[in-house]
Amino acid sequence: MLRTLNLFCDSPVKQRIYDQLSVKGFLNLVVFVLLVSWTNLVNAQTTIPKTDGKAFSHDTVVEIARKLSQKPFIEPKQAPEALTKIDYSTYRQINFQQDAAIWGNAPTPFSIQLFAPGYIYKQLVDIDVVENGKSFPVAVSESSFRVPDESIGQLLQQVGKYAGFRLHYPINRDDYKDEFLVFQGASYFRGVSKGQAYGLSTRGLAINVADPKGEEYPLFKKFWIERPSSHQKAIVVHALLDSISVTGAYRFAIYPGDPTRMGVDVMLFPRRDVQNVGLAPLTSMFMHGGIDRADTADYRPAVHDSEGLLMEKGNREKIWRPLNNPRGLQVSSFMDENPKGFGLMQPHRQVDYYQDLEAKYHQRPSAWVEPTGDWGKGRVELVEIPSDSEANDNIVAYWKPENGLKKDQPFAYSYQLTWVDNIPKTEGKVKVVRTAGGRKLFTDKNEIVIDYSHLSANDVSNISVDASISSGAILEARIEPNPNVDGARVFVTFDPEDADVAELRVQLRNNDKPLGMTWLYRFTSEDWPL
Repeated sequence: MLRTLNLFCDSPVKQRIYDQLSVKGFLNLVVFVLLVSWTNLVNAQTTIPKTDGKAFSHDTVVEIARKLSQKPFIEPKQAPEALTKIDYSTYRQINFQQDAAIWGNAPTPFSIQLFAPGYIYKQLVDIDVVENGKSFPVAVSESSFRVPDESIGQLLQQVGKYAGFRLHYPINRDDYKDEFLVFQGASYFRGVSKGQAYGLSTRGLAINVADPKGEEYPLFKKFWIERPSSHQKAIVVHALLDSISVTGAYRFAIYPGDPTRMGVDVMLFPRRDVQNVGLAPLTSMFMHGGIDRADTADYRPAVHDSEGLLMEKGNREKIWRPLNNPRGLQVSSFMDENPKGFGLMQPHRQVDYYQDLEAKYHQRPSAWVEPTGDWGKGRVELVEIPSDSEANDNIVAYWKPENGLKKDQPFAYSYQLTWVDNIPKTEGKVKVVRTAGGRKLFTDKNEIVIDYSHLSANDVSNISVDASISSGAILEARIEPNPNVDGARVFVTFDPEDADVAELRVQLRNNDKPLGMTWLYRFTSEDWPL
């Protein structure tokens, strides 16, 4: 300690300090030195310069996005070829140093770790932290990353930017900061709640999905991350979005835990008219399961990150649409006004349902979008893309406003995004728990089987089945108790006649009043599992 004191006092005032030093003054000085040393240690851990900070608020991001929209789009800077040509195995060996985690040793329970550019992550991203109303850029040093080759570390320092970041917080146990949210690649981000494993992704914005001219991928080009206090259980992230057609300012209020939820406020500034735009887009994977059987000899009965699309319409009707892995591109639209919510759901939480001990599909989250305020007229759009690999995301769902975006007209909206285990607002209520399809026993007729939970035998005796098909005919619709799911099983026999595509709709009714979810399905002759 005396050595530290001598180092600290090596200055023109050193003699005066010695002359006036008392026991009390000495103790105060020791405390001061410890505080200085601790502050320097934290700053060294975060690699954040503490000078030349810029005043910051969310209005800062809004103003940057507004001004940016008035200029032509400029392609973002990309990582050098030496980094983008490395293979996946090499990229995985580039890891942010644990002892360099931002706020890793600070009192706040949150910390940040950063991703290096390289491999498929070509776009360079700026990241600032915000402390006491000022923003500071996060620098890159040679020691920021653990690398397989020294030349890669030197190159990363020269580039001086990142490819994204991940947030850590103790959601599973108090003594360990779990990774629970990742922003990396275009405007993609993924989250988990307590006990979950990463699955589906979310995005800031979707433009021209399934468009023959090709999809446009907006990019989060800069982030500002606010430092929480030691008592805060939430963290705020701001993001600047840029693309050919639109710029945007995003504010994410993030609450990790059980479940992890996020409040999202968005202000978009269109550079031109955009009709095919998707708000709060969700991206997932569906190979097979339920009504859609595997095309290959797979021992696993279900392989998917999400099983179905759930939608709660403005009139409170709940729609359940099982997902497909079609042989041709399929786009489905569900018209509505002021929707209450929509999401891609993974309701089955038992390993037996999937029989995959490695992928842990039973731990993959569902994602539920709940609009804040009125979103007006539009539709939830579901895009199903043919896929032969579970490594590919082939499912997209989003809200498509009726009038799209108009050039030079700012467009604001907000929503809550939650990574949940179970289907929201359906605990103890009648809901679809399984769908299957094939031939009706001992006939050549097509039949759908739907299981509903939370129905007693007495309930079933008072329930009718309202089934319809857009082309062809419903031959039979009946219901019987199914105690195995604490509910009932519905059988719908149908004939599409000569139609290649037909929309099926099933709704239970009790005394002519709708009961539980409305079940929807698109029959296509080439996909039907017969």
